[in-house]
Amino acid sequence: MNKADSPANATSIDFDLLIVGGGMVGASLAVALQNSTLRIGLVEAQSLHSNSQPSFDDRGIALSFGSQRIFQSMGLWPEIAPYATAIKHIHISDRGRFGVTRLSADKERVPALGQVMTARELGRTLNQRLQTLSRLSLFCPAKVTALQAHTDHVEVRLDNGDSIRSRLLVAADGRDSTIRQLLDLGAWQQEYQQTAVTANITTDKPHQGWAYERFTDTGPMALLPMSDNRSSLVWTVRSGDEQDLLALTDKDFLDLLQQRFGYRAGRFTRVGQRHSHPLVLMQSDMPVQQRVVFIGNAAHSLHPIAGQGFNLGLRDVAVLADCLADAGADCGRMDVLQRYQNWRQKDQDQVVHATDKLVRLFSNDIGLLGQLRGAGLALLDTLPPAKRLLAERSMGLGDRQPRLGRGISL
Repeated sequence: MNKADSPANATSIDFDLLIVGGGMVGASLAVALQNSTLRIGLVEAQSLHSNSQPSFDDRGIALSFGSQRIFQSMGLWPEIAPYATAIKHIHISDRGRFGVTRLSADKERVPALGQVMTARELGRTLNQRLQTLSRLSLFCPAKVTALQAHTDHVEVRLDNGDSIRSRLLVAADGRDSTIRQLLDLGAWQQEYQQTAVTANITTDKPHQGWAYERFTDTGPMALLPMSDNRSSLVWTVRSGDEQDLLALTDKDFLDLLQQRFGYRAGRFTRVGQRHSHPLVLMQSDMPVQQRVVFIGNAAHSLHPIAGQGFNLGLRDVAVLADCLADAGADCGRMDVLQRYQNWRQKDQDQVVHATDKLVRLFSNDIGLLGQLRGAGLALLDTLPPAKRLLAERSMGLGDRQPRLGRGISL
């Protein structure tokens, strides 16, 4: 049964798993479980044929090596690969300081440290796969308006009149999760008073697979290699200053970017459409509830300083799929959800707190601290074991891996 883009009669439908949120994380979970016997429903507020899905825009998405392997295990990578550009090298520097750290795929003995593609292309690829899954029922466009958790199931009501019962509800509906609001759950948030300005940039020389992370007194700047010799720019500024950047002509924007970034990547010659995104660090207080679990941005939303947001969410997907695939007849039991939580808690906490520390360390220009940062980057570049640990973390390979992360399909 497939209800994509069509109204449904008010009825009661039973599922083993109901995913709320059909963005990249929610769609990935449905695809990860494509070979399971679970009856899966997916509720998404936007049409699958619409370009208005908030997470499916032209921003560059950095997929870690571990995320690439997860998609390979799902059998999805051949469909993603034509749109992806390999990160061969990473250059990390602090503006105005001497310290630099470089990472290389060759030295880490991997084909690439990661891959970059637009969120739009990744979203389109996932949507196409969703519509081929025989055990998946799609409810879109539709929104959840009410929710009630029972001992053995959860029941939701949609704005189209449907009442749906499921053994488990997975909330993958973003940082402003409707499910979290309906359950009246809290979340820890850190306001950075920073905003990211994103755009695609063209340079006058080939990027050759180089990614750059450059720290400045107003926040980090990142350039990620993309197709057609473009790079995906993330320029972090103090909130309020983004309006000036968005109002500049293309030439003035590129001139200011050149001044702030330097010429290491070449001369900036062209800029695409610019967007801004307020930056907040968020972690849900209680990501596992009776018959409900939160994943992706609904559980944790990160500053883009280390490019780990979607990768952390995809690791949620891989572990949860692993747990659900072995759960038997009732995948919503608390022992199943607790196994997931115990498995994911360390990685989530480490990434959230490491991201917060990085923002605080590199988003100021205190003299002595700036000198120590530069010395630290220079020292790190001379310590192969420390660089290897940094590379493993950035590639998503630091912890116990689920089957999808080890190249084993479910």
